Amino acid sequence: MIIDCHGHYTTAPKFLWEWRDRQVAAFDDPVALATLAEPLISDDHIREGIENAQLKIQRERGTDLTIFSPRASAMGPHLGNEQTSMQWARLCNDLIARVCRLYPENFVGVCQLPQSPDAPPAHSAAELERCVKEHGFVGCNLNPDPSGGYFTTPPMTDRYWYPLYEKMVELDVPAMVHVSGSCNPAFHATGGYYIAADTTAFMQLIEGDLFKDFPTLRFIIPHGGGAVPYHWGRYRGLADMLKRPPLIQHVMKNVYFDTCVYHQPGIDLLLKVVPIENILFGSEMVGAVRGIDPETGHYFDDTKRYIDASTLSDADKHRVFCGNARRVYPRLAAKLDAMK
Repeated sequence: MIIDCHGHYTTAPKFLWEWRDRQVAAFDDPVALATLAEPLISDDHIREGIENAQLKIQRERGTDLTIFSPRASAMGPHLGNEQTSMQWARLCNDLIARVCRLYPENFVGVCQLPQSPDAPPAHSAAELERCVKEHGFVGCNLNPDPSGGYFTTPPMTDRYWYPLYEKMVELDVPAMVHVSGSCNPAFHATGGYYIAADTTAFMQLIEGDLFKDFPTLRFIIPHGGGAVPYHWGRYRGLADMLKRPPLIQHVMKNVYFDTCVYHQPGIDLLLKVVPIENILFGSEMVGAVRGIDPETGHYFDDTKRYIDASTLSDADKHRVFCGNARRVYPRLAAKLDAMK
């Protein structure tokens, strides 16, 4: 089985985005917000988008199951307030649950959290628990910067985040560290902000002692870990300078990278530098980079092709494609075992 750990519902029906536009336009009008009816989205609307995109690509590329979450760039925690973020998160998460019910063999859900710059992370714990217990979700997307590119919240190792981590540990679910849209003009969202946030999160984890307090807490840092694999020596050296244990002991028992790296040399570097047990297959198909690479004639985000072409042994390819995801997402492993 090939499990894609990084999928977003980028092809949700247009009614969802139209509703979001109305919600954003009504942020300063409590009456309009209170009377904003949920969009009418039928199962056929869902099928049309999924079957013509994500499901079609799964079949063409030979993958089996996608860990699926709301569209990352649209999470928008910096827009509105905690109340509007909650309304938006619940709507998006419930739609993901419907996708998973329609295609239980192809998609499993992870949730968007109702984060907001003015809301402590503890307030997101209830939505995480609802999605896990009511919808069978297996994880969440955790935004380390709800400000949208200004990094106004404490580092991920600060006790500010602990109530949410406690709930993650209680439910035994990991979080993918994933920012949303950028409102800072210095950051292009997918080309600058996402990679910078991935790299920043890893450095924050080096600086702190989070995993002493939460030895079973697990994070997936997407997009190949940002700049980390390319600068692995820098981070090893910084850990040494900061009197931290070696990275393998200090963070790599709890931190994982995906393979959303869109060229063969980048994948080869990732596989060579980062321990294989810390790498999960991911593609972010129909995501940030959707075009065809003119140098290869294949889609940039067809990351399975890069793993297939790597020099990994069959056993290590199995770990990247399936085994590591089952270990990092134990609720997913239980679902798969129950389906046998």
